[in-house]
Amino acid sequence: MKKSEYPVPFVPLNSKSIKTNAYRAVIVLIALGCGRRVQAQAASSATNAPPNLGSSTNVTKLQEVTVIGQLDQARNQIVPSLGATSYTISKEQIASQAQGENAAFNQLLLRAPGVAQDSLGQLHLRGEHANLQYRINDVLLPEGITGFGQELDTRFVDSVRLLTGSLPAQYGFRTAGIVDITTKSGVFEPGGQVSMYGGNYDTIVPSFEYGGSEGKLNYFADGSFNHNGIGIENPTASATPIHDTTEQYKYFTYLSYLLDDTSRLSVILSASYADFQIPDSPGLPAGTSPNGSQWVPGSFDSTKLNETQNEQNYYGVVAYQNSMGDFNMQVAAFGRNSSVHFTPDATGDLYFNGVASDVARSLYTGGFQGDASYNLNDSHTLRGGAMVWDEAASADTTTGVFPVDAAGNPTGPSFPLTQNSITHGIFYGLYLQDEWKVTQKLTVNYGARFDGISSYIHENQISPRLNAIYKLTDKTTLHAGYARYFTPPPLELVGSGTVTAFNGTSNGSANTQDDPVKAERSHYFDAGITHQFTPELQVGIDGYYKFAHNQLDDGFFGQTLILSPFNYRVGQVDGVEVTITYTKDGFSTYANLAFSDALGKQINSAEFLFAADKLAYTQDQYIHLDHDQRITGSFGASYTWKESRGSTKVFADALYGSGLRTDGTDSAGGVIPNGASVGPYYSVNLGAEQAIAITPKQVLKARVDAINITDNIYELRNGAGVGVNAAQYGMRLGFFGTVSYSF
Repeated sequence: MKKSEYPVPFVPLNSKSIKTNAYRAVIVLIALGCGRRVQAQAASSATNAPPNLGSSTNVTKLQEVTVIGQLDQARNQIVPSLGATSYTISKEQIASQAQGENAAFNQLLLRAPGVAQDSLGQLHLRGEHANLQYRINDVLLPEGITGFGQELDTRFVDSVRLLTGSLPAQYGFRTAGIVDITTKSGVFEPGGQVSMYGGNYDTIVPSFEYGGSEGKLNYFADGSFNHNGIGIENPTASATPIHDTTEQYKYFTYLSYLLDDTSRLSVILSASYADFQIPDSPGLPAGTSPNGSQWVPGSFDSTKLNETQNEQNYYGVVAYQNSMGDFNMQVAAFGRNSSVHFTPDATGDLYFNGVASDVARSLYTGGFQGDASYNLNDSHTLRGGAMVWDEAASADTTTGVFPVDAAGNPTGPSFPLTQNSITHGIFYGLYLQDEWKVTQKLTVNYGARFDGISSYIHENQISPRLNAIYKLTDKTTLHAGYARYFTPPPLELVGSGTVTAFNGTSNGSANTQDDPVKAERSHYFDAGITHQFTPELQVGIDGYYKFAHNQLDDGFFGQTLILSPFNYRVGQVDGVEVTITYTKDGFSTYANLAFSDALGKQINSAEFLFAADKLAYTQDQYIHLDHDQRITGSFGASYTWKESRGSTKVFADALYGSGLRTDGTDSAGGVIPNGASVGPYYSVNLGAEQAIAITPKQVLKARVDAINITDNIYELRNGAGVGVNAAQYGMRLGFFGTVSYSF
């Protein structure tokens, strides 16, 4: 492993049908598209060396390949990590973890330190609820409606850089972590692959990828179809969920054209379409009929409920990059269309819940981003940039409800209430910073950014940033930093309906207070040390503390599986991460252990979402945030035997969590919101892969993965807690196999 100039704690990670129009759209995109061991490094301006070109035998393309490698290196200089804690995950590492390229993208990130899993595909990094920013080739990927479709396809990833801690000034808005994806490139890996993956839970996943270059054009495309019977976590402990089938279609294209030796134009296109059944729980009690008696007919069986959710995401990016000696820049325009539609069981939901909500939300985004760097001299590198985007979020909701009396008993037949709204918002930010190499051992990066939102709220903030990296010895590096953050609420999740419209109905709220959701403002401190004991063994420790005003949080309220944001007036998050890695020859292993504590006090927005007792409890004292997990751990190991006509790989990994929060009780039997946690859990996965080289370019691979090999029954959520509306269990034992052919 090549050490970076300023390493920080790190961990290598080893490890029924589609609608006709959507189908045609995917075919059109396909036509268009076809025409490091996980390494951690400290945040410095150091970048990876240019690609090794020694194996190239195509002289006519050598110049284009060299230019692309130089432009990739220059792009890394524009937005380096500069003191943030940085983790890089390579495609080789992806192959050494459970399910490989067929794993959902969130499973890839779960192997990094401090990342805790939640139900419905949610991730929590360092005690934050979501608040992750995604980038592709250093271009911001606009936010979509939060769902559980995992729209990003792991198979188009060449590498992933996860940045966290005290971020430099180029990163704003979503700051718990930056997930920066570098896509595969046809010019370095020409050829294609077809694959078939399948196994338990009716899983079948055919996929393809293909890339290459023609003259100055570099292209890559991939696509997949995923059918399985466990699209969302099982709400019961049973081995097989009820009514949980999903069908998901994904497609991605990357095109790059060299304009000359110093510039290129890139295009990214992506589409995903997913249908989900919402899983059922047996034995749910019936609700109350309009005449005040309980519904008991045999036809009302909770395992026959038919709730569904459709999720669609389409985005495109056009980027121009230029590198002229000491000056590097990249400008990009991006657009996205994201939608979620929850369809209730119009009859069953009324009689089990008293409410049947049909909810459709859409988000349209268009924007611009520009970043540049300039080397003033050997000691100073200036960087600056700006971004602005426009969002329009629409929410169309039709809710079936019963009229009720003062005691809450239905008094007549159900009727629909319709609420439609459109919310518009403009987000903007700009920054300037200087990387100052004070001495050979000390580098300081300082700067500031200005961010704002103009929507139903109008807020802005100037945010100073400061990071220092000190190379104590050749084997020991220290880093410390401070960042001021400004985090606006996700526009697409902020409801704008009228709470009082449901007064006197089965969806009425005892509390009608609805203060607007506000932007979070926080102070963040981070410090750490890394020591290289031997060339193979590295150990790191990193600590952080955050104090926030208007701490943002999200939760599920009511029957739909669509998040709603709210604020705590104050919040604080702190924690420590320990990482250990060891790599030698074909063997590689890692272990991560993270401790975190996340608290909030005094809910001060969207108050109608909460029961009166929980709302009152938070006014005077801190409570744990619902996504707070005290201890999070991950472990992985792999060994690869290289052979003359192929290779053999065996691998294992495991995840551990002390449990997310749920409600507790005090000595008098009163409820303490989020005062306890669900039980601790673990999941161990094993696998093996055999590769056989038919020719130097044709490789046949066979792979087997065993997930949760001990068939451990563990609960991610139990249905109680602030913003928690359903129980969710982790997947039970599953066996999966893959056969792929590369050409």
